[in-house]
Amino acid sequence: MARRPLPRILTDSAPIARGREFARTAADGAADVFHPLITITRGLRRLIAAGRRRWSDTPKERRGSLLFLAAGSVVAVALVPYGPVLALVTVMAAAAWAGREQQPAEEPAAGPGEAETGRLQALYEALVPYFAIEGDPSPLYAHDGDWESAFTEYAFDEAGRPASLTLRYPAYFTDGDAASRARIEQVLYAKSGRGREYHFAWDEESNQLTLTVLPPLPTDIAAQRFVTTHGETVLGFTDAGAVQRTLPVEAGEETRDVPPVVWRTGLRSTEPHLLVLGQPGAGTTTLLRSIALQALPYGDVLVIDGSGTGEYACLAGRTGVMGVESGLSGAMATLEWAAHETERRLITANHARQAGRQAPDDIRWPLWIILDRPSALAHLSAAEGRDDPQQLLHVPLRHGRAAYVTVVVADQLDSAGLLSEPVLTHTRARVVLGPATPEDVQAVLGAPPHTTPAADVPPGRGYARLGSGPVLRLQVPATPDPYDDATSEAHRQAVLNLLPEPAAAMGEDATEDLSAAAGLARSDGTGGTDDAVAGGTDGAVAGGAVPGAEGGTVAGGAVGVDVLFGGVGPAAPSVPDEITDPSGPAPAHRTVDVGRAEG
Repeated sequence: MARRPLPRILTDSAPIARGREFARTAADGAADVFHPLITITRGLRRLIAAGRRRWSDTPKERRGSLLFLAAGSVVAVALVPYGPVLALVTVMAAAAWAGREQQPAEEPAAGPGEAETGRLQALYEALVPYFAIEGDPSPLYAHDGDWESAFTEYAFDEAGRPASLTLRYPAYFTDGDAASRARIEQVLYAKSGRGREYHFAWDEESNQLTLTVLPPLPTDIAAQRFVTTHGETVLGFTDAGAVQRTLPVEAGEETRDVPPVVWRTGLRSTEPHLLVLGQPGAGTTTLLRSIALQALPYGDVLVIDGSGTGEYACLAGRTGVMGVESGLSGAMATLEWAAHETERRLITANHARQAGRQAPDDIRWPLWIILDRPSALAHLSAAEGRDDPQQLLHVPLRHGRAAYVTVVVADQLDSAGLLSEPVLTHTRARVVLGPATPEDVQAVLGAPPHTTPAADVPPGRGYARLGSGPVLRLQVPATPDPYDDATSEAHRQAVLNLLPEPAAAMGEDATEDLSAAAGLARSDGTGGTDDAVAGGTDGAVAGGAVPGAEGGTVAGGAVGVDVLFGGVGPAAPSVPDEITDPSGPAPAHRTVDVGRAEG
């Protein structure tokens, strides 16, 4: 049978199209007519939703007052002439405003611009010789290749230079080799723009390298009293993501929080001593001066200036400053006394532990030995046929942590080979200041820095590493010599405000008696020796008592370093007399604090 044709109404699509067009036109017209009503309805819905959120966020104890306020508003509106009409108009206007269609935010332009694309392509082509090998079936880096497959994330600054970049590299690249990584970092540093500091983060597990431009460290922070606890010293300030702590500091007229590099000393410190190396004028003396000012409120400070330039003259004669020596004879005698003092502290603390008592207060009172330019003293001692003064630091360096003795040594970077073995062995906290190559930084700190060197290095700028921790960028707070004419008035006042009060001056008669008791040879500046040290925990020396300043007494046969150098240390509580210290004879610079010694 032949098939019958379908009805025309089913085959002709023209009526269906006309019906669809009519329905669409009617819908558009209705939308235009009812658009204000739709807008007001949408706005009322949003206002009701906002009211519900406000009601749910209101505490239950405050809902009663809120209801009372709403009821009072309704009553006020009802009593005002034309109040309901005005309220209705206000609600409709608010609903129309709330229900308006929000304009979508303009999306930023996708992808980099032409100049930025050129930079990324240049970076990609520069990395091809290092990341491509022959025989790779699907190379990630190839000449005239696609940089989008290698660079996953990127950002640019206002000048069009890369501010951050994350790139992938082949798995066969030797990212564990320091030389290979250094070559890649050098290429990225050269192609991304010189004059800035870059941080490189290698992710060996994911075969990714992230380059980040580091902001300059603040140089407007002057010396001040930092918010730290006993045993904490602020060496300087570093990047925000490098440490987990911030300190409030005053920079000019504002106060802000900055991340510090805190060095912890004391009985439980793993890095009890510090070594600072740097180029001339890099700020090593500034750092030592800053450390001394932070240590004075909590201990005694003994300064030895090997360069003899008088950079520490502001500390002389201050309370807590046991001496500021610059000559070879005084430095040798002072270091010899420091070794005997460390032994005395160890013996006294050991006797206290054996007796089941806590160490005396004068033993737990910290002693800081700050030695600047020991290489200069080594040259002088070699010329005079004497031993190297650094050898006298062996006992304080080896046993200083148990005796609450901290040693800080600073020298120039080119004189690092003249430092003695005890200094290099026992100083695990280290700082490098000034312009230095990555090889020099690695030789001093034991690890290479993860940043490129700065183009312009201000004074006090460098790197720090505490023990086996990471290498951190460092900016030392400005602590110049207040007696220097080139120091600004603001920095001068900042340092002077931190200096302790001058020590109480002794009478001439008492000074002559103490000098005679100590056997000082002031004519040649060498000093004599004591007869014996009885090692009592109060620091007294055997023999008859000699009256000291301020009503204190000093045992005969020795004189306090406070008296010799013009300073009086902070007083400490007295301790029992039963413990004795058979430490043997001590040099003439054997210290007995006048403020602590008892008759």
